[in-house]
Formats: sequence, C-alpha cells, structure tokens
Amino acid sequence: METAVFGAGCSWCVEAVFQNLKGVSSVLPGYAGGHVANPTYEQVSNGNTGHAEVAKIEFDPQVIKFTDLLNVLFATHDPTTMNRQGNDVGDQYRSVIFYLSEEQKSQAEGFIKNAQKEFTSPIVTQAQPLDKFYPAENYHQNYYINNPGNPYCQLVIDPKLTKFRKKFNHLLK
Repeated sequence: METAVFGAGCSWCVEAVFQNLKGVSSVLPGYAGGHVANPTYEQVSNGNTGHAEVAKIEFDPQVIKFTDLLNVLFATHDPTTMNRQGNDVGDQYRSVIFYLSEEQKSQAEGFIKNAQKEFTSPIVTQAQPLDKFYPAENYHQNYYINNPGNPYCQLVIDPKLTKFRKKFNHLLK
C-alpha cells in the first residue's frame, strides 16, 4: 500500500470522491502543511494555522496508480483558483499535493507541468513534502456517507460526484 495526501478545497469533497475508487482502501480527512501542532477544525477554519484541509488516501499501486489519483484530483477541483474552491475561501482550501517520496514529487511536478496545456489560467497547485498529517475530528470522517441530507452534501458534493462518476467510470469500485 502507498499513501497520497491531497488538498483540493473542502476535505469532505475530496474524501467523497476518492472513496469511490477501486484500489483505494481508506480516505482520512485531516490537516497538513501548517505550523500549529494538533490543530482543530475551528483553528484551521480561521485560516491562521497555515494548514490545508486534506485527505490522506491509502491505495494499492497494483490496482490504481498515483498518476490516476492525480488525474482524478485535477478533474474534480479547479487547480487554477488560488486559495478557493467555490464558496470555500482561504489558504486552508488551497490546491496542494503533499508528496511522500521523491518519486511522488517527480510525478506530481511533471503532472502539473503537463496539465497546464489543458488550462487557460495558470495552475496554482503546490507540490510540497508532507511534514505531518493530523487527522480531522471523528465527525468529519465519512462525512458524505454519514450526512447525505446535509445541504452542503446535496448542493456541492452530489454534483461533483455525478460529474466524477461519468468521467471515471472505469476506475470506480
């Protein structure tokens, strides 16, 4: 098993998307990239911890490749919007790939460079080493699965999942 850590706006959205992929054994929302140890959701939401909302994805590289995960990441959020995804605004919602190895770093940087051809605006996604991952509080875990009637889930996550499922049907569980 390998691990990928991505930030792409609200971690509930990232978790809901990546949970659907074959080869992915777990997706854990959390926080990374900041300077505050053991941050809470409230601290991260205030935007002064330096942390991004992220999802830690455990996957089997024999079933799904890191580059497949990058393709899904770039297709399910806007990598050209600085510190914003929809109504979620602030550096805690930044587009970021936290790499865990030199191979992931090389793949992420190469992917970003090649993906730029597909976008008219500059890609702002950062690729940086993962220093520390902090799991989000329990109520954030499996948020979409546990709260399908929540307006955020219905208005933001449902349309994202519909688009995702059409494009990546071949990678679904």
